[in-house]
Amino acid sequence: MTTYRLGSSPAVHTPGVIAWAINAYSFEEDRQRMLQTVSATFSDVPAAAIEQLLSKAVPYKVEGETVVFSAEVPA
Repeated sequence: MTTYRLGSSPAVHTPGVIAWAINAYSFEEDRQRMLQTVSATFSDVPAAAIEQLLSKAVPYKVEGETVVFSAEVPA
């Protein structure tokens, strides 16, 4: 398991963006777009980990302005 920390910036409040993306990901027609959007925003995180986050396969927590989650990504 690898732990990822998705930090905010002056332009992006990550906890809000992730909550929005998780909600949108629940609609099948929006899944690919949400995965692409979040993966492009946090390009250092593997898409497989982002998919686990958005699908709620793994829990996440908010530490201040940072989203923290752990995911298993195949090698």
